[in-house]
Amino acid sequence: MENTRIERDSMGEVAVPAERLWGAQTQRSLMNFPIGWEKMPAAIIRAFALLKKAAAQANLALKPDKMSVEKAEAITAACDKILSGELPDEFPLVVWQTGSGTQSNMNVNEVVANCGNAIAGKRILHPNDDVNMSQSSNDTFPTAMHIAAATAVKEELIPAVDVLIATLKRLEAENEGIVKSGRTHLQDAVPVSFSQEISGWRGMLEADKAQLEQAFTGLCNLAIGGTAVGTGLNACAGFGDKVAELLSAETGLPFVSNPNKFHALTSLDRMVFAHGAMKALAADMMKIANDVRWLASGPRCGLGEITIPENEPGSSIMPGKVNPTQCESITMIAAQVMGNDATVGFAASQGNFQLNVFLPVTAYNFLQSARLLTDGILSFDKRCVSGIKANREKMKENLYRSLMLVTSLNPYIGYDNAAKVAKKAYKENLSLKEACVQLGFLSAEEFDQIFHPEELV
Repeated sequence: MENTRIERDSMGEVAVPAERLWGAQTQRSLMNFPIGWEKMPAAIIRAFALLKKAAAQANLALKPDKMSVEKAEAITAACDKILSGELPDEFPLVVWQTGSGTQSNMNVNEVVANCGNAIAGKRILHPNDDVNMSQSSNDTFPTAMHIAAATAVKEELIPAVDVLIATLKRLEAENEGIVKSGRTHLQDAVPVSFSQEISGWRGMLEADKAQLEQAFTGLCNLAIGGTAVGTGLNACAGFGDKVAELLSAETGLPFVSNPNKFHALTSLDRMVFAHGAMKALAADMMKIANDVRWLASGPRCGLGEITIPENEPGSSIMPGKVNPTQCESITMIAAQVMGNDATVGFAASQGNFQLNVFLPVTAYNFLQSARLLTDGILSFDKRCVSGIKANREKMKENLYRSLMLVTSLNPYIGYDNAAKVAKKAYKENLSLKEACVQLGFLSAEEFDQIFHPEELV
């Protein structure tokens, strides 16, 4: 039988595994929410540790009669253990708990208190009175969520986008001067250079990056200092600003305490806006990956205008088959992010009066999207895009077979006559030159003088 100890909270006694640092409220959550396998993200726990550390230091500065140096040092030491990854098994709670994230806030409070007491060698910390001093779950969870989200966007996702942008810039330069057939509606269109096509991909990512940067600014607004309903009850003046200042110094990110705590506690608009930027990135990644796999389709029965790295066998039955698996991975990620965006948007619409109680599911979906996009983009870059090679011969063949080159004749023979040339060439399997000459619109010499596909870009 498992060894236990008795912990107490306002509802009474609870048996807790003896070796664990958590307390009664964490144990009650484990008992009451045996739902799913989605645990509270590690990024949220890390953000809570940063927050509790900053809160203790702020309380020491603003409430020295309540927060002693000894207590602040014990809290800081415990938080540093969490931040160094020493206590990963002490945070077992699932996402599907109270919508304010109260139990995860208390999970952190209890672990920090018990760990801090062990470090101090005596019982000096209470999870509510000391670790949660000047705070409420209602302002700490949204604050931790914003810390985690801002960190993921700024320090992980944006750098990943930069890596892919740099690769595309290199490919643009390497493929300068290669002209190929453009395509609209999945049909032949007028020519485009391959570097121009790549620049379109790059431009998407640069726009996505700008949107993420804008969203990041909003995520740096924190709810801390609002406590239960936004009034700041039990927190002294300046507490939120002091915590934000300390967090900024610790992380290097420009956190500020939201001046309107009533907004900060009940609205998730900044999370929606930031996830919308991630959805835009996901949509562009879907488009880029689809372009790549279409252009690489074949090797003999598809477009075959580019080759991509061959990473693994593509079939359990067809020998020699190689598939665009990195494209498939990133497009599945894009689909997941779009689904997550629907969840985040719906959750944000459910704020009632002074609090939104869809916080854990919002945090989970946001951080999953950020992680999937970060990892997926880096993998797509390394294992696919970096190895793209132009099939110049196939591009040239397709360019000269395209009937839409007839568009260049419009200024000389008119739109209607050019359409007749294209239709005759298609029906009779002629070249544009043969059709144009047979229809009597231009002589062979005149056609050669004005028809230069490589100049049409």
